Amino acid sequence: MRRFILLLIGVLAISCTTTAQKETKEKKIYKVSKTNAEWKNILTAEQYYVLRLAGTEKPFSSPLNKLYKAGTFFCAACETPLYESKHKFDSGTGWPSFDRSVKGSVDRDIDHKLGYARSELLCATCGGHLGHVFNDGPRETTGMRHCINGDALVFKSN
Repeated sequence: MRRFILLLIGVLAISCTTTAQKETKEKKIYKVSKTNAEWKNILTAEQYYVLRLAGTEKPFSSPLNKLYKAGTFFCAACETPLYESKHKFDSGTGWPSFDRSVKGSVDRDIDHKLGYARSELLCATCGGHLGHVFNDGPRETTGMRHCINGDALVFKSN
């Protein structure tokens, strides 16, 4: 029995020190890249907090949450078209929600900030944090809910 316990402890010690535990992700180089000082110079404090520090605005605080005019939502940092108003819906969560993005405009990453894995959405052009995607969106379309910070967006009507 003593040998079994020692063997079990040895296996656990080895499994906790493998390279899988120390996996490091390569940092993507984005088409639009600036220093923190440059981003701070062109973004508002709220935009910088959300886009560059992966912050989250308070729910129901964005005027874009209830905006349903025809148009396009662009990245506030680099002006990449991200979402079309025809794919926007009221999720009741307090953040602008869309069932899909403009094709090729949004990257996905994994975010562990709350202690569990969430699918983070980033601008594919500048890497700015937009929000997260969940699978509780409208079933009649994509079933996905892109929950986006209004501070990450600017709206232009058609």
